[in-house]
Amino acid sequence: MGKPYIIAEMGVNFHDTAGAMKITPLEAARLYIDRAAEAGIHCAKFQSYKAGTIVSKHSPAYWDTAKEPTKTQYELFLKHDHFGEAEYEELCSYTHRRGLDFTSTPFDYASADYLERMVDFYKISSSDLSNLPFIRHIGKKGKPVCLSTGAAYLSEVDEAVRALKEAGCRDIALLHCVLSYPTAPEDANLRVIRTLKRAFPDVRIGYSDHVAPDDAMTTLTAAYMLGAEVLEKHFTLDKSLPGNDHYHAGDPEDFKRAAANFKWLGKVLGTGEKTVLPCEAVPRREARRSLVLTRRMRAGEVITEGDLMAKRPGTGISPQFMEIVAGRTVKRDLEEDTVLTWDMV
Repeated sequence: MGKPYIIAEMGVNFHDTAGAMKITPLEAARLYIDRAAEAGIHCAKFQSYKAGTIVSKHSPAYWDTAKEPTKTQYELFLKHDHFGEAEYEELCSYTHRRGLDFTSTPFDYASADYLERMVDFYKISSSDLSNLPFIRHIGKKGKPVCLSTGAAYLSEVDEAVRALKEAGCRDIALLHCVLSYPTAPEDANLRVIRTLKRAFPDVRIGYSDHVAPDDAMTTLTAAYMLGAEVLEKHFTLDKSLPGNDHYHAGDPEDFKRAAANFKWLGKVLGTGEKTVLPCEAVPRREARRSLVLTRRMRAGEVITEGDLMAKRPGTGISPQFMEIVAGRTVKRDLEEDTVLTWDMV
């Protein structure tokens, strides 16, 4: 079981960090990339959109307004849509210099087009899963695609995958996702990972996590155990900051804990082949049992089952041959508690 590919969803959290630290959003975004690199993350992911092309002005909030009080989607997106092609170009270069992959979720055709020369793969949001013309547009670009599947029926996921394949996309990853911020643990439904693996055996399956992190990073670890090959989670430098995504995001230490879990599990899960390991060779010999005499016997005496007992170590005749040994004669005088070998009978 290989290590999962880990995506840090920077989203718009760095804008709040910029305000708290009194630095520019671009400086904050670079800081987020730095911390992600230090945490062993594989990919830094952003979001590319303009409020006017993603949502109508009166579209209501669907997040926890106790955590993020903005009442409409338009107002929220308007606060964070200042980056354009030049800024993402700079972030792409900086991310690659730090040794991470770069991607940004496009939410309109213009973003999808200018990101083409930057992203290592496209990430398509759950919100666009039914936007089949847009999915086909991205699929035609010949890049790998990672598609979130939140708030969807399996039939809708199938339609999206077919659209990508028909457009020529051959490298697809599907991410199980629950489109709820934050996702309650009882709604995470991680067994969907296995459902997707059965339904789509020719694509990679992963998980995009919106459950608030616990101290052991149990949710991401469980997703990995269920076979998730790609793991995505929102990333923040301060989970206490107000804003749409900080309260369910992981900070660098959370991601480090998750990576340590994956490394440990990679060791203990093994290959799945049932065999005798080198470390078991001596214990196997010494802890298994052999046929041992219960009394002193003279050469020529016939051995009965009552003369035999299975005892450690396993260096003699195995107890599985009890019926073969019983009825034979001993070739020489043997003391009580002798571990029998084939040359003795």
